[in-house]
Amino acid sequence: MNVVTMSAAGVTVLVDTAGPGLPVVAYWGPELPGIDDGQAAAMVRAAEPVAGTNNVDVPPRVAVLPEHHTGWTGRPGLSGAFPDGSGWSPSFALTGVRAGDNRIEAEAVDDSGRLALSLELELLPTGILRARAELGNRGSSAYGINDLVLSFPLPAEASEILDFGGRHNLERVPQRGELRTGAHVRENRKGRTGADSAYVLHAGEPGFGFGSGRVWAVHTAWSGNHIHYAERVSTGEQRIGGGELLLPGEVRLAPGSSYRTPWVYGSFGDGLDEVARRFHQHLRSRPNPVDPARPVTLNVWEAVYFDHDLARLLDLAERAAAAGVERYVLDDGWFGSRRDDTSGLGDWVVSPEVWPRGLHPLIDRVKQLGMQFGLWFEPEMVNPDSDLARAHPDWIMAARQSWPVESRHQQVLNIGIPAAYEHVRAQIFAVLGEYDIDYIKWDHNRDLIEAGTQPTGSPGVHAQTLAFYRLLDEIREFRPGLEIESCSSGGARIDLEVLTRTDRVWVSDNIDPHDRQHMLRWTTQLVPPEYLGSHIASDRSHTTGRRHDLAFRGATAIFGHLGIEWDLTRASPAALEELAEWVAFFKTGRGLLLGGDLVRLDGYGPDVMVHGVVAPGRERALFAMATLASPYPDPPARMRFRGLDLRRRYRVRPLFTDVAVSRPAWWSDDLILTGAALIHFGVACPRVHPDQVVLYSVTAAEAA
Repeated sequence: MNVVTMSAAGVTVLVDTAGPGLPVVAYWGPELPGIDDGQAAAMVRAAEPVAGTNNVDVPPRVAVLPEHHTGWTGRPGLSGAFPDGSGWSPSFALTGVRAGDNRIEAEAVDDSGRLALSLELELLPTGILRARAELGNRGSSAYGINDLVLSFPLPAEASEILDFGGRHNLERVPQRGELRTGAHVRENRKGRTGADSAYVLHAGEPGFGFGSGRVWAVHTAWSGNHIHYAERVSTGEQRIGGGELLLPGEVRLAPGSSYRTPWVYGSFGDGLDEVARRFHQHLRSRPNPVDPARPVTLNVWEAVYFDHDLARLLDLAERAAAAGVERYVLDDGWFGSRRDDTSGLGDWVVSPEVWPRGLHPLIDRVKQLGMQFGLWFEPEMVNPDSDLARAHPDWIMAARQSWPVESRHQQVLNIGIPAAYEHVRAQIFAVLGEYDIDYIKWDHNRDLIEAGTQPTGSPGVHAQTLAFYRLLDEIREFRPGLEIESCSSGGARIDLEVLTRTDRVWVSDNIDPHDRQHMLRWTTQLVPPEYLGSHIASDRSHTTGRRHDLAFRGATAIFGHLGIEWDLTRASPAALEELAEWVAFFKTGRGLLLGGDLVRLDGYGPDVMVHGVVAPGRERALFAMATLASPYPDPPARMRFRGLDLRRRYRVRPLFTDVAVSRPAWWSDDLILTGAALIHFGVACPRVHPDQVVLYSVTAAEAA
C-alpha cells in the first residue's frame, strides 16, 4: 500500500509512502467518504504538478520533513552538519514503513549511512493530526543540529493567517494578515511558552470566523524555545509547521545518540470553533482527564500578598467556606526569608519565623471546614538573596561568569544539573510528605535569558525543559492524586505538552473582567474551559485600577474553573451574600460550563462578545452577551445562538436580569422557539451599560 488513508472525526489524511523519499502528506482536510486504496492512489497521481519555467525538472515531493535535495527551496526540515561541513543536505531513503490504526511509523537512512530518521504520523480519534521525528547519529563524529521542524501542506485557498501576540497581563492578543510569498515565522526565545507566543497558528479561507470558513492550524507542544511558521514559495506550494527552537550548539549528537522533536499538532475545521473543539476533545481524552466538577478555589494572593498572619488567613478560610469555596490556596511567602519578592526564593522550607508551628494550624482548619488545601511553589527560580544561591552560585543559569540581567529580582535555577534537580526535588517532596496538600500552584516568573550551564556557558534551555517535565512526572508519581496548576507570570506557559502533566492553567495575572473577556475568549482556542483558572477579584482591579460590579465579575468568571482572589474580610455582608449566589450558580451548572462544547459567535463588532457552552446532547446551553463598551448600534443586533439541534424546541430565559437598563418584551413571556429559529433569527437584546453580561439559559422544552 503506497498511499495510506487515515480518517477520523470528519477528517481524512492521505500519506504517500511510495518512497524512495520520506512520507508526504498528500491531503489533509474534510473527510472523503468511501475512499479506497485505488481512489487514494489516483488522487495522489492527479495532483502531480508539471514543472514551471526555470524550475527543477522534477517538481519536489515535499515531505513531512521537507528536504532541500528534492529541489525544495522553502524551509528545510533539518538543518545541521558534521564537523567537516558534510551532512547539511541529507537525502533520506525509506527503509521501512508500518501503518495501521490511523498511525504511520517510517524509518529512513540518509545517503551517507550516518543519519537515521524515525517519523511518526498519527490521526487521533479527535481528528487531530500530529507528527514528531527522532534523528540518530550513526556516524563516527558529532552531528550538530541547528533546526529540526515538521510541516503539513496547506491548500491554495488558505491565504489568511491568524496567530497571537500579547504580553504580561494581556495574553493572547489575536493578529491576522495575508499569507504572502515568503515565510511567516514566529520564534520564541524566552525559555518558556511565552505570553506573546503564536500559541496556535492558523491559515484559512479569507474571512474565516468562529463558525465558518475552512481553517488549518498547528500547535507546537513544547514549553521551551519553539517555532511556528507558515510559508508560501514562488511555485505556489504552502506549508504550516513548527518545532523546537534550538540555540547554537545546544544539541550535538554524539555517535550513537539521538534527538526527538516535540509533537506538532494539526487541527482542521470549518471555523475556529471546530478547530478549538478538536484540541478540547484531545485534552478531555487524556488518560487522567480533569473532572468538570472542579472545586471552587480561593487563592489568598491579592488578599494578603506576603503578609502571612495566621489569624487573618484563618478568617479568610472561614469566610471562604461560608461562601461555598471548596479549595483554599496559600500563595507566595510561606518559605525561607520570603517576606517580599527580593529574598528567599529557592529555599523551599517552611519559615519558622512566620509559621512557628508550621503550616499545620492553617491546613488543619481548612480541612475541618471541608476544603482542600493548595500551596504555591516556583521551583525553577531563585533569588540571589537566598541560601540556595549563596551555597551554589554555579547552579544559576548563565552564559558567562557573570549572571544574566535580573528580572523580578530572580535568576533561573539550572535543574538540568543533576545535583540542582535533586536538591529542589528533595525539598518539594519533604513538604508534600509532611503536609496534606491536594494542589500545587506551580509558578515560573521570568524569561530565560542567557540560559547557559556553568562553567562553559553552553546553552541549557532544552535540558531545562526536559528536567521540568521529569520533575512534574516524579511529583505526580509520588502523589498520584495531586493537582498541579501551570502558572508562569500568568499565562506564559500554556501548551499541550505541559497540559499532559498539569490540570489547570492560570490565564493571566490580570483578573480585570473586562480584559479577561478577551483573554478567556482566545485562550479557549487551545484549552477547554475546565482548565482555565478564572477568578472573581475585588471590585477594584489590582492590575488595571478599573472598578466593576460583582455581576460582571461573576458572569465573566463562571466560564472557566471558578475561583476567588479577593480579601473577603473587607467585603460587605451584601457582597458576600451575592458572591455565595454566584458560587452556588456555578456549582449547579459546572457540569455544563466545564463539560460542554464551546461556541463563539461572529458579527457583533469589537465591543460585544457572544459566547456559550452547549451540552454534548444538545439538550441545554448557557450563552452570554458581554457588552464591553458603549455599543453601536444600541441595543446590539439580535442575540443568536449556535450549536443547538435545528428541529428541537427550546425554552429561553434571561438570568440575573438586574443588569438591563431596558428589557425586551419577550422577557415577560415563556418563550419557546426551535433551534433553527434561535440560530438563524435570534431574539431581541436589552440595553445595558458597558462592562455588563447578560446570561441566557437555553433548555430543551421537554426537559425544561
